[in-house]
Amino acid sequence: MWSAGTTYGTPPLRLSLQGARHHLETFTTALLTASSTQRDQIYRSLLKVIVHKSVPNRPGRAEPRVRKRRFQAYPLMKKPRRELRRQLQTA
Repeated sequence: MWSAGTTYGTPPLRLSLQGARHHLETFTTALLTASSTQRDQIYRSLLKVIVHKSVPNRPGRAEPRVRKRRFQAYPLMKKPRRELRRQLQTA
């Protein structure tokens, strides 16, 4: 993505990561089976295709990297384990 952006004058941070990944998967077989001269040509065309998958400028977008608590069918453990075991055995 960095090579595509700098080569063709598009800011690399504006390129789509998923679009680049998708195109790379598509071009992988052609790159592996091609000769060295063909590989260079295919690589340049891959860079051109990646540049066309740009995302709009979205200022102020910052997603915090946090883990959300997953909702489960069981209640939270609010008492000590030993006390909960005693309750289960007497019930």
